[in-house]
Amino acid sequence: MGIKKELGQKIKRMRINRGLTQEQLAEMIDVSQRTMSGIEIGENFVTAETLDKLIKALNTTPQDLFAINHLKPSNELVDEIKNNVDIIAHNNVKLEILYNIVKAIVVE
Repeated sequence: MGIKKELGQKIKRMRINRGLTQEQLAEMIDVSQRTMSGIEIGENFVTAETLDKLIKALNTTPQDLFAINHLKPSNELVDEIKNNVDIIAHNNVKLEILYNIVKAIVVE
C-alpha cells in the first residue's frame, strides 16, 4: 500500500475517533468534502498547508499522524494481542489494567 493510502486511512481513523464527519473535518481545514474524501481514500495527497491544518484539527502531532508502520492486518493484530495476554496472564495487576482498557473501549 502506498503512502497516500496509508496516510488517508490514518486520517480517516483519527477523524472517526474524534467523532467528526468528513464534512466537519473538511470545513475545519478549509477544503471541499470531495477533496477530503480523496485524501482519505488515497487519491489526493495533502499540501504542506493542509497537512498543518489537519494536525491542528485532529489535535495530533506529525509523529503520530505519520506513525503508519504499525498498520497490520487484523488477524496479525489479534494474534499479537493474544500473545501479549498470554505473557501477562499470571500478573494480576497488569491483567486488571488490560481488562479495564478493553472494557473502556468496547462500546455496547
